[in-house]
Amino acid sequence: YSTDFEVHRNWLAITHNLPLSQWYYEATSEWTLDYPPFFAWFEYALSHVAKYFDPQMLVIENLNYTSRATVFFQRLSVIFTDILFIYAVRECCRCVNEKRAAKDTLEKPAFILAVLLLWNFGLLIVDHIHFQYNGFLFGLMLLSFVRLCQKRYLEGALLFAVLLHFKHIYMYVAPAYGIYLLRCYCFTANNTDGSLKWRSFSFLHVTLLGLIVCLVSALSLGPFLVLGQLPQVMSRLFPFKRGLCHAYWAPNFWALYNAMDKALTIFGLKCNFLDHTKIPKASMTGGLVQEFQHTVLPSVTPLATLICTLIAILPSVFCLWFKPQGPRGFLQCLVLCALSSFMFGWHVHEKAILLAILPLSLLSIQRAKDAGIYLILTTTGHFSLFPLLFTPPELPIKILLMLLFTVYSFSSLKSLFRREKPLLNWLETIYLILLVPLEIFCEIVFPLTHWRWQFPFVPLLLTSVYCALGVTYAWLKLYVSVLTERIPVRQKAE
Repeated sequence: YSTDFEVHRNWLAITHNLPLSQWYYEATSEWTLDYPPFFAWFEYALSHVAKYFDPQMLVIENLNYTSRATVFFQRLSVIFTDILFIYAVRECCRCVNEKRAAKDTLEKPAFILAVLLLWNFGLLIVDHIHFQYNGFLFGLMLLSFVRLCQKRYLEGALLFAVLLHFKHIYMYVAPAYGIYLLRCYCFTANNTDGSLKWRSFSFLHVTLLGLIVCLVSALSLGPFLVLGQLPQVMSRLFPFKRGLCHAYWAPNFWALYNAMDKALTIFGLKCNFLDHTKIPKASMTGGLVQEFQHTVLPSVTPLATLICTLIAILPSVFCLWFKPQGPRGFLQCLVLCALSSFMFGWHVHEKAILLAILPLSLLSIQRAKDAGIYLILTTTGHFSLFPLLFTPPELPIKILLMLLFTVYSFSSLKSLFRREKPLLNWLETIYLILLVPLEIFCEIVFPLTHWRWQFPFVPLLLTSVYCALGVTYAWLKLYVSVLTERIPVRQKAE
């Protein structure tokens, strides 16, 4: 079983047995509570159902306890909470149908979207095989987007505020929500050229948004503020000592940066430019969650990643402010914020790619260009999740599920945009096809060589770096697409 079974079992035990004041201090297990308070209360509620399945799972000292009843309950709880995700997908499809009510292809885009969301390969393996609770959280995010589309701004803001206090990774997309609500809700009118009408600014609307944020934050963090434990909660939510990268590098810019540092180190040793006695063994390729120093390139600090992330998201935020273009513009900004944070964030998990893939699904059924970007990002991002399922029995399962989803994605979007030019060019097609020999090498060939004992991290490194190229390309291509769409091209005067 994955470590996340023990993570959530431990959280069930902590919230069930200990008073609120000890939730974020308990450290019997290495998997301490590091999610916001709303998720802790969610675990508390689940624990009162879990005791009827197997009370032993709620004993804090029962580390790595995995009885059949425990695993069954955890699996069942994920399935049950996915009801919210299913409802959110239904609401998204209704929005698509309303926008296409005057077209002949009324049902097709909505059906494609439903399949792309409900049967998303990444979400399926992360939640229902690897084990996590992402489905209902993505349901909250999609539902908040739908409410913004329906101009029910306060409801959308409330849902997103609640979501932030369930899982703080959604801070990645908070700039998109903040700018869109300020631009489209707090300013009640525009000039004829689409620019802001400053006199239309509504202090009432700003006050209402502020009240929602403050009330939700008070409900979540208030008890810990009263107890004087807010710094402890924050230290658990933002553990910067875990290092730049996760044990398995997420396929982002820092994976390429680490690989470059490793390559330069090897080159320096071969040419005697570096002293091998001063180079730490394993370091960033040790497969451990820890801080490490780069050998040749400058070491990266949390502040440096924050600055890089802010610089990366600024263009998308500016585009949303000056050329909002309704829900579509908001979605583009949301995806770019998610991807930019994934590319440059501190200690990013590989699973965070889903934060960009799922909302991009909504864009993929609108334009052929977005569909092409979606196919590149989803295929590469999903392939990068393969190392999460590493046991031999899981190999055919993940390959079959990935194949089914990928074939449907390509065929359905190609059919939807059959009158457009090909969704992928020849270079993009070759890149995706090369994922096949990469998988064969990592899963079949490499384990048969003697290198597997000396360099066990090589398959993970190859997967991460190759997928990082695809994710970076998709990010840049989407950015170029958005900027060229928003920046008007001046026609030459005849």
